[in-house]
Amino acid sequence: MGAGTEDLEQRQACRPISRRASPLPALVREGDITLGGLFSLHDSVLEPDLSFTAEPNATLCAEFNFRTFRWTQTMIFAIDKINRNGRLLPNVTLGYKIYDSCSTPFHALRAAMTLLSGQDEGSAEPGCSPGVPVVIGDGGSTLSLVAAGFLGIFHVPQVSYFSSCACLSDKDKFPAFLRTMPSDFFQVDALALLVRHFGWTWVGSVAGDDAYGRQGVQIFNDEDAGALFQEVLRQNLTGIQWLASEAWITASVLSAPHFHPILQGSVGFAIRRADIPGLQAFLLRLHPSTAQDNPFVPEFWEETFGCSLKGGRGDKPLCTGAEQLASTENIYSDVTQLRISYNVYKAVYAIAHALNSMIECKPGKGPFSGRSCPDTASIQPWQLLHYLKQVEFTNEFGEETKFDENGDPVAMYDLINWQITGDGAVEFVTVGKFDGTLSLSEKLEIDEKAIVWNGPQKQPPQSVCSTSCLPGTRRAIKPHFPACCFDCIVCTAGEISNQTDAIECLKCLPEFWSNARRDECVPKQVEYLSYRDTMGVALLAVALLGACCAVGVAFVFVRRRTTPIVRANNSELSFLILGSLVPCFLCALVFIGRPTAWSCMMRHSVFGVAFVLCLSCILGKTIVVLMAFRATLPGSGVMKWFGPRQQRAIIFLCTLVQVVICGVWLAVAPPSPQRLLTRESARIVLLCSMGSPLAFGLVLGYIGLLSCLCFLLAFLARKLPGNFNEAKLITFSMLIFCAVWIAFVPAYVSSPGKYTTATEIFAILASSFGLLACLFFPKCYIILLKPEKNTRKYLMSKSMADMRY
Repeated sequence: MGAGTEDLEQRQACRPISRRASPLPALVREGDITLGGLFSLHDSVLEPDLSFTAEPNATLCAEFNFRTFRWTQTMIFAIDKINRNGRLLPNVTLGYKIYDSCSTPFHALRAAMTLLSGQDEGSAEPGCSPGVPVVIGDGGSTLSLVAAGFLGIFHVPQVSYFSSCACLSDKDKFPAFLRTMPSDFFQVDALALLVRHFGWTWVGSVAGDDAYGRQGVQIFNDEDAGALFQEVLRQNLTGIQWLASEAWITASVLSAPHFHPILQGSVGFAIRRADIPGLQAFLLRLHPSTAQDNPFVPEFWEETFGCSLKGGRGDKPLCTGAEQLASTENIYSDVTQLRISYNVYKAVYAIAHALNSMIECKPGKGPFSGRSCPDTASIQPWQLLHYLKQVEFTNEFGEETKFDENGDPVAMYDLINWQITGDGAVEFVTVGKFDGTLSLSEKLEIDEKAIVWNGPQKQPPQSVCSTSCLPGTRRAIKPHFPACCFDCIVCTAGEISNQTDAIECLKCLPEFWSNARRDECVPKQVEYLSYRDTMGVALLAVALLGACCAVGVAFVFVRRRTTPIVRANNSELSFLILGSLVPCFLCALVFIGRPTAWSCMMRHSVFGVAFVLCLSCILGKTIVVLMAFRATLPGSGVMKWFGPRQQRAIIFLCTLVQVVICGVWLAVAPPSPQRLLTRESARIVLLCSMGSPLAFGLVLGYIGLLSCLCFLLAFLARKLPGNFNEAKLITFSMLIFCAVWIAFVPAYVSSPGKYTTATEIFAILASSFGLLACLFFPKCYIILLKPEKNTRKYLMSKSMADMRY
């Protein structure tokens, strides 16, 4: 009874002070040795009413932090990796107990007390369990100050991954505090060396007005920086070279495009980064179904995918479970800048190596009184602290990890430069490094050529009358000023200067043009009528439409080939004309696209032969109409000389002439791709040279001769009976054909660049549509819409009327 009463009193002593205080959610995995973790998984808290007229409600954490959640997962990843590694801590399983400090000192202290006391606030059975022997965290220096003060009283080692305040190096106040994050003391030293390296003597400083910021003029966090640069942006304070602290040099909140004009070229120090193998895959494997013991996953999942795992939460849809982190892009899955995550990783491994040293201690050779070894069955925090201070190892990335007498790591920084890429994103480029272990003259190493400064200049800012003129500009002396004062004039288009303080700009070679910076001659852009151009697509569509129309008319004629109007108009020649019009339309396609040797030869040869074939058919048809009328006169035997065989011979011979002309042209001086160069243009026009202007003239001249002959014969036959000839239609078609090609000549000569080719295509399509419309659309109109006129009786009566007239 007495023992039971004593046990009850002990368990009651471990009850929370406030019954209304919500228990701290904990991410727990049991192990032989449990590591504590403090992470600010939320950025703010919702404070309850503190009027104290009633017991205050619990504070609620808000604004889930994806970046800190990645740090938490990195700790779990490192522990899992150690547990799978048989060489480090063999036969020992590490566990963890991680709490959210909600970015507030109150929650940080409460979580530290919970870890130290072993009290599980979320347990249904109140009671005590052994506290953790070591704590990893917290992130912010303000939070670590609170936790370190409390944990230091009980000599529980605390290894922070992101607290950089130099005040935490005071071992009188914080005897159990260590960190994998360098102290700001070294960062101030690095910034001072950077300023001295470039000879800057006029430097302003901005710092947060708090205990953290007053430790070093460079210190303010990314939230402070965001507020500062919003004001800088509002006042349009451009042209300032910013020196950044580690707290915000790689802050994603400042990499938004609207900050680029003021922050591009910023230079600052960042802790070392590493690419941790397997971490990204581990992060992306996270899923609510496989992480049910993680109380932070539901909120993370809902914030990431904008859904609800439980349903009934406003307008958020229910999560399906099919969501995949691999399909998202956020700061959680971004492993390109693993700096703080790398610190967490190193903290876990430092503790693991310290524990391993404790386990490997040989009796009689221990560091404690009587050369005793620690009791590894019950790890004492103060003993682990001793081993942590002595830990020293080289990790898998070749970096040495150890702590000095103040619990600080080796001070190593990367010098980072903000550079804007071609797609407008910020790239954090490493342009130097700082090593606190080296001598003063060797601590800072800088690659000045790799730095892009704020503004257009390529050189470090200087306090001089005129800064040096960068490549792409030339010097112009200022009137009435000393010789050292000058203006930098940007080189004109087509000229460059590729050295600093150039006196004059140099012209680029004919096939080259200056780039945007005017410091390099780059190949000119090649221009031609492409299938991707709007004009090219439009002409392609019109050409295909014309070909389809010709095929459609032919289809109508085939379907109605027994009707009088088709039979009365020499159906064989009509089909030949329609068949030749199809290549007339389609030959325009050869003119579109990048000119090649084959396409250049095909352009004018296909064009010339197709049109001559069409005009030869029209010519044959016109001759037949004339001769047919004469054959109706008594005693005439003309038609025996203009039968179907003779008609085909006329078409063949007329077309053969053009084929011979094109064949000789292609054999002697074929058209070929030509690059048209001008010094005043940034483009090279790629077109087809004629090869032989005489041959091109013969091709066009022969087409013109046939069209004029067709026009003349059609004009002579215009008064013959309308049902036995198409003289009027041929006359109109030849008028349109000739008008198009007469207008083509001045338009072709005056059109620049790729519009020359477009003009030629337009002439081809316009003349082809003119022939098709004038010769066949009226017949199609009668066939399809006026079938009563497509009878033998109607045609005969109309013919008699025409003859009487």
